[in-house]
Parts: sequence; structure tokens; C-alpha cells
Amino acid sequence: RYRFHDLVRLYARACAERESRAAAEREEALSRLLDFYLATAARVYAMERPGDRMVEHLEPTGHPGLCFETSRAALDWLFAEGDCLLDCVPRCTGETTRRRAGDLLLGALDLAESGARPRQYETVARAAGDAAHAAGDYRTEARARSALGHLYSFTGRYAQAERELRRALELDGEDPVIASRASNQLGIVTNGLGRYDDAERFLGHALTAFRADANEAGEASALANLSRIHVSRGRTGTAVELAEQGLAIYRRLGAPLRLANGMYTLGIALTRAHRLEEAAVHLTEALDLFREARQPLWEGMAHFRLAEMHLAAHRPTKAVAHAEQSLALGGLGGEWRRFSFLTVLSKALLAAGQRDRAQECWSQAQALRERLGSPEPEEVRQLLATSAPDLPGSTGLNPGHRDAFGVGPPVSESERRN
Repeated sequence: RYRFHDLVRLYARACAERESRAAAEREEALSRLLDFYLATAARVYAMERPGDRMVEHLEPTGHPGLCFETSRAALDWLFAEGDCLLDCVPRCTGETTRRRAGDLLLGALDLAESGARPRQYETVARAAGDAAHAAGDYRTEARARSALGHLYSFTGRYAQAERELRRALELDGEDPVIASRASNQLGIVTNGLGRYDDAERFLGHALTAFRADANEAGEASALANLSRIHVSRGRTGTAVELAEQGLAIYRRLGAPLRLANGMYTLGIALTRAHRLEEAAVHLTEALDLFREARQPLWEGMAHFRLAEMHLAAHRPTKAVAHAEQSLALGGLGGEWRRFSFLTVLSKALLAAGQRDRAQECWSQAQALRERLGSPEPEEVRQLLATSAPDLPGSTGLNPGHRDAFGVGPPVSESERRN
């Protein structure tokens, strides 16, 4: 965060490079900086995710890291230092620093999950993975690819996410971090692609791996993501039960952000079960927690889910307000999600009697769909199946919305919908 003027920086670098011991000293300095960032990012991660044992599998550091009195202070540090922290990763891909650099990506996962720095995170994760591949360091490459897959699933790039996550498992499926997290994320991705059998299989593997590692937060995440599959398959009763099991674990662990994810997932299941007032309570509380944790991607998705819930409850004015908020934040979640936001806003506007605006939003959604050209995620196909494409000719107050539940990030890691 503290920088020389460009010309002064270039001069200082040139002076340093002329020193006979400059190379070794620079490596040592970068190693110390990496230690500081990894140790502190791991503390932030642990504060945000009580009960998540991933930090215990990260490389040891020689620096204890900063301590924070509150979760807000920890997040303040992470987001303030985010640019420099990520910039440290590609500078530390040598033999003695490479594993710590790869693990820093995992410790700083909130920078990807929040939607705050997706392009920068992607660039440095690729650099770490490429360096590890060139060195034959399969564990680091697997973790970097897992981090990439995590990012891609949040931004709606499911084919890329699946490729990276599968490769991570092929490289080092014995690593407890990869066995649990990559499998969990693959369950989310394949559910989003409509391959429910694959999704249940991957999430079964994830649940087993999390439990074998005594990772209760991970177990809750897998349960919540299984709930999403049951939602996709119309099993609303078991979907609610699984979401409640995951939420109970999050409550016991006292994890505010994960608690928000659990409430979000339960809200989706309750909406599909047509328990709309209960869904409203959980989704509203999730929205408040996401906003407090500075998670704009999740905040946008909570608005989207609230729009769906109000539309199902025949409250189109409230549905429009939430859909507009989701659209304002929608760029963080990828263009397929933006398509979904536009579609739901179109339906809400039509239900509210604003036919001209509804038609405009629908036209924007269709133009976006044509521009993307790539295969539609299952959640988008479902949304299209329940949308009235010829809006001017639609007569129903709430056309075809009965089954239009599902886009967005699931719990702890991403989301997909029926």
C-alpha cells in the first residue's frame, strides 16, 4: 500500500540489483513477507470460518502473523492488503517459497469468494499453478487449480471450474484439502450443470473427507450443498432437513459468514417448499450478514433469492426492488447470473404491471444470452423453461414462476440451481 513514485522505484531496484548480495537478500526479504502474509491470512480465514481445519494443513511459517480482536478488523486488514498480498504470490514461486505461495491463495480465499478481485486472483493462481507444474510440484499445482476452480464456479464458468477441479483431484487426491474441498466444489458445479448423480457422488466424497478430517465447517458446507441437489430434484422435504442440519452446525461453531451461507441455502429450500414467510426471515438475515462481511457477490445473490421469494408470494413491488438490487451487484457473479437477474426482474415488472420495462429487461436478457453463446447452465435452462418469452402476450400475473428457483452461489462455495 506504500509505494515509491515509479521513477524512484525503478532507481531503487537498479541500485539493489547492483549489490553483490542483492539476489539472496531479495529472496530472503520476499520469504519473510510471504510468511507474514500467509500467517496473517490464515488467522483471518480461521476467524471467519471457525471449525474449518484447512488452515492446519497449510505450510508452516516463521512468523506468527497479526492478531485481531474482531472479525471486522481481520477483514479490514485482508481487503486493505489484498492487492499486495496477491502480488506476492507470483513473486514467490521458487523452490523454497512455492508451497507457501500456493497456500496463500487458499488462506486469502475471501478475496475470490467476495467477488472483489476475481481477475487478479485468477492471474496469480494461474502463475502459481504453472510454476508448480514446471517444477513437478503436484501438491502445489493441485491446490492452485483447486483455488482456480473455486473462483470459476463463483463467476459462473462451470466448464472451466470442472476442468480445474478434476485436474486437482487427479494430481493429489490424497491431500485432505483437495479431497474435501475440490470434491465439494465439483458437487456444486455438476449440480449447476444439471448432472445430479455426479453431484451427489462428489458431495458424498466431500462429506466423507470432511468428516475424516474432523472438519465440521466443511461438513456443514457439504450438507448444505446436498440440500441444493435435493432442491434441484424436487425433494423439498429432505432439502429443508439437510439445510437445517448444516445451519445447526454453523450456529454451534459461531461463524457469521458461514451462518449467512447456511441461512441462504435454507431460504432457498423453504421457498421451493412454499414456506415463504420462513424463507423471508432466513434470506433477510443472510443478506444483512453478507453486507456486514463485505461480500457483494453473496449480497447480490441474497437479493435475487428474495426477489424470487416475493414473486412467489405475489408481492411484485418488493420483488422488483430486490431484483434491481441484485442486478446492481450482478456483475460480480458472471454473465449467466446477470442473465438470470434480468429475467427475474422482467417477470417481477410484468407482475407489477410495468409491461414496457419488463419487455426491455427481457430483450436485454435475450441479447446477453445470444452473446454468451456457450452452453447454458442448468439453472438458466430451468429459469428459461418457466419464463414467458413472449412477454407482450402474457396474461398471467405471475407467469410460470412456480419452478423458477435456483441461481447463484450455494453455501461456502458457490451455487447452482434447479
